Amino acid sequence: MMEAMLNYARVCEEAVRTGGEIVQDWVGRADVWKKGPADLVTQADLASQEAIREIVLDAFPDHSLLGEEDQVAPGPRERTEYRWIADPLDGTTNYVHGVGHYAISLALERNGELLAAAVYDPNRDECFTAIAGQGARLNGKPIHTSSVSQFSEGLAAVGFPNDLRPDSPDLLVFLAAAPLCQAIRRTGSTALNLCYLAAGRFDLFWSYSAKIWDVAAGILLVEEAGGAVTSPNGEQFVLEETHFLAAANGALCAKLLDLATGALRTQR
Repeated sequence: MMEAMLNYARVCEEAVRTGGEIVQDWVGRADVWKKGPADLVTQADLASQEAIREIVLDAFPDHSLLGEEDQVAPGPRERTEYRWIADPLDGTTNYVHGVGHYAISLALERNGELLAAAVYDPNRDECFTAIAGQGARLNGKPIHTSSVSQFSEGLAAVGFPNDLRPDSPDLLVFLAAAPLCQAIRRTGSTALNLCYLAAGRFDLFWSYSAKIWDVAAGILLVEEAGGAVTSPNGEQFVLEETHFLAAANGALCAKLLDLATGALRTQR
């Protein structure tokens, strides 16, 4: 089984690195169009996803792949026991505007259980990887979440939905957390937010608006780095639902849960 897991991880890293090369090759020459309000896509997204699909399914032809851009360039819709989940360019808006903060994200799950993950930042040549039960790594070196347990010492991250409204949960929790945290960042890449949490750069992160391809790889990275992830109601995180609260450790995650619960209760 371990040999199989190592093979999954090898292919996962190969795929995201290849996607990263393709994305960088399209810099400055990709056309842009909208999938929805403030939701952009380019040829780089599509070319990266196609390369990832080819690498993964060539290696594992009995697997399937769910990609963010399936809605633009539909791929096979079959759901198999082993499913790869890809975001071929997480942070497309940053990419389009020339902001070098985006990544390629890929994870393998089996019936809802995450097995392997990789997130590649081509601008910094940083590849975050994880194997279930084997820890998380950055360019081959082990990483761990921070030991921060107080909001006042914590650097937080938040991602807002494309259709942000005054009553959006992400924004309401942000307003409650902002006076308490050392600082809060909105980076434009959910995948990298989770990687930075896993590496101890961020201390907490929440999202009520992410999609499965945004979070699949990052969630495994956080958990394998020692972090805590929960659904917004305090129950176990469910991959298909994607809403979550995440923190460097259980103590800080519990405090985030209390804060988020209170912030949303006052709006009802």
